[in-house]
Amino acid sequence: MTKYWNDFVEGYTGYANYLYYEITNPSWNNYFYWLIVVSVFFLVLEVVIPWRKKQPVMRKDFWLDGFYMFFNFFLFSLIIYSAASNVVVNLFNDGISWLTGGFNLQANNPMNAFPMWAVLLIGFLVRDFVQWWIHRLLHRSDTLWEFHKVHHSVEEMGFAAHLRYHWMENVVYRTLEYIPLALLGIGLYDFFIIHIFTLAWGHYNHSNISISGYITGGVLGLLIGVIVANGLLDITIFDNPSLLGKVGIVAAVAAAGSLLLGKLMKYLFNSPEMHIWHHSYELPESRHFGVNFGLTLAIWDYLFKTAYIPHNGQDIRLGFPGVEEFPEGFAGQATHGFKKE
Repeated sequence: MTKYWNDFVEGYTGYANYLYYEITNPSWNNYFYWLIVVSVFFLVLEVVIPWRKKQPVMRKDFWLDGFYMFFNFFLFSLIIYSAASNVVVNLFNDGISWLTGGFNLQANNPMNAFPMWAVLLIGFLVRDFVQWWIHRLLHRSDTLWEFHKVHHSVEEMGFAAHLRYHWMENVVYRTLEYIPLALLGIGLYDFFIIHIFTLAWGHYNHSNISISGYITGGVLGLLIGVIVANGLLDITIFDNPSLLGKVGIVAAVAAAGSLLLGKLMKYLFNSPEMHIWHHSYELPESRHFGVNFGLTLAIWDYLFKTAYIPHNGQDIRLGFPGVEEFPEGFAGQATHGFKKE
């Protein structure tokens, strides 16, 4: 028992030290400043190329959503989650070891023999698929829906709405996704690249912009080109290319991504045009439990017949019946869902 209490205490001190280091030491693998950079990038796009031109940049609840971004990305872990999850993870690993007579998940990780690009790809696909089912669960369970209402209480959509959600969603998502990821060995990696990619795409899905699939396909190709040209993630197709050669590789892969994926992007990846319908105030009775549950990928919605884009949803009403009476401040929203209405 003392061991788990020490894990709990060390969770607090460890995360506090980590967060302090993140804030005081900007670097390329720094979550804190990546959150700021990605957010500013989409804020600029919303100013320059707004989809809903009548919607103000400082839309309703803009600053509340801004607070939610840092609360759910950092502060919640500092308050309780990191310490509690340390205990739960160690209990889970110790339980597996006890039940299997000493089996060590990390030492026997099936991903150890895979190249890093394969680990990242599998990790991304599995994580997104598991999260898609968890998202559906949030809509099907009356209890969990009360927590999820915080995210759906957004009435004017913008990039910062991405991280506006009840803190209990952190608990639900991380708990349910940990087990399959851990059993595959994927949960043992710190997927910095996946986290930043899904952060950026989640901001994009919620942002007040509309961009052609040829552009997003080109951006995806550009990212892949940078990885290939620099031999990152154990991909060494080209033998030490020159700077000019690297530029050519990136440009070629970006062009290929645009041309080959342009028309497919709306079926492969989520987008503002698709996700806006997930937040629609009114849905057909046959879609009562929601539509378009994808977080990053759209393919799950098309595979499982939950995709729904009846027309351009640029100016549809957002929210849910009763949103008018929903708590408007953080304190009221953070405590919502714990008592029967």
